[in-house]
Amino acid sequence: MTTAHDPSTASASLWRHRDFRRYLTGQSASVAGSSISTVALSVLAVNGLDATTSQVSAIAFLGQLPPALLALTAGAFADRYAKRTLMITGDLVSAAALATVPVAAATGTLTLGHLMAVATVQGAAGVVHDAAAISLLPSLVDRSLIQRGNSRVGALFAVSATGGSSLGAALTALLGPARALLGDVASYLFSAWCTARIQTRESVPPPAARRRLRTEIAEGWRYVHGDHRLAVLTWVNATTSLALAILNTLWALYLLRTLEMAPTVFGVVLGFGALGAAAGALSAPAIARHVGPGPMMLGALALTPLTQLPLLLASPGTGWEVTIGATLFVQLACAGAAGTTQRSIRQMITDRSMQARMQSVSTCLTSGARPLGALLAGALGTWAGVRPALVTGALLLVVPFVVLARSPLRGLRQMPSAAPPETPGAPVPAPGPAPTAEANRERSMDGGTP
Repeated sequence: MTTAHDPSTASASLWRHRDFRRYLTGQSASVAGSSISTVALSVLAVNGLDATTSQVSAIAFLGQLPPALLALTAGAFADRYAKRTLMITGDLVSAAALATVPVAAATGTLTLGHLMAVATVQGAAGVVHDAAAISLLPSLVDRSLIQRGNSRVGALFAVSATGGSSLGAALTALLGPARALLGDVASYLFSAWCTARIQTRESVPPPAARRRLRTEIAEGWRYVHGDHRLAVLTWVNATTSLALAILNTLWALYLLRTLEMAPTVFGVVLGFGALGAAAGALSAPAIARHVGPGPMMLGALALTPLTQLPLLLASPGTGWEVTIGATLFVQLACAGAAGTTQRSIRQMITDRSMQARMQSVSTCLTSGARPLGALLAGALGTWAGVRPALVTGALLLVVPFVVLARSPLRGLRQMPSAAPPETPGAPVPAPGPAPTAEANRERSMDGGTP
């Protein structure tokens, strides 16, 4: 069996890398399935159970709460135990929880409380799965392939999410929302099967090397903030997430109601955005080689606030609809390019034993920013109106640009080639595999999608 870091694999095509194909196939299926559930659960709650606006919001909130509360713990677990085992367990728990919905609907016992419980369980299982999945990737491929691997992951995930939404709408129309959820159940089972077939060996710390969970969580936090590169990129993610949460909360309402956009046109606009995200992710390695990863990320962060201007200036009409679709393409292309690049940098400069905990710090901050952004959007939208709230979100998108512009990372001309240097007072990595020249790290797909 070829190991993940065998030098002979350095120049191999990712599409010939069996474990990477299995990883990518399973995770893409899971992303598509989750998009099916997003559509079906919304229809089931509103049309099937007559949920109010606050109840629909509560279901969404409960689904988003576990990543904010459990990310740090999930990251510590993923650095302690076999990542594939955690991924498979998360998939199976999610599948089991979701399968109870069509059963309850068939027996006439389905309630909104049931949906809220399922959303909470799914969110908790998902954060454990994602912490392991994101930190597994650097162990699967040679270090020279990490950026290309993240590029393909980001592109395929964007396409899978859009395809899953379309499939969810079709299944909901054909089978009804409850039975449509069986598509997501199948996706979780398929993801677990693909993960089980990954053969690359993992290095797992022996039980004797483990410390108190609280100690390992704190160590992950100190590790991230002890390296200026990780700290800067983590805060760029968190501030971007806060700004986008404000925009995303009101975006659909603004387009459909204020700009009187037809639902079909709205769907086409979202499709353009998905294409932009895929294009940005795929082009990121080439752009980073040409201009350098630092200038490329800085340029993407500079363009992102500007793409909000047509949205803020628009009025009803076909011309503005085309313009908004085009600028959404550019915005998500910037997000895809910057997101895959910063993710690759973090994976490359982080020690193997800290991969999951490093990512968990970013996940905790970005996930915590989303409900805060949603609350701010609601308060601003009620007090000042929808358009002023969107202006606030657009202005906040300048913050991550400033954070990166004030960092030495703005001038980074090539991808890192070594683990971070030791600095006085920096935390010692948790016991585990010895550091290698191919230090690892981190996450998938938040970046920024409206």
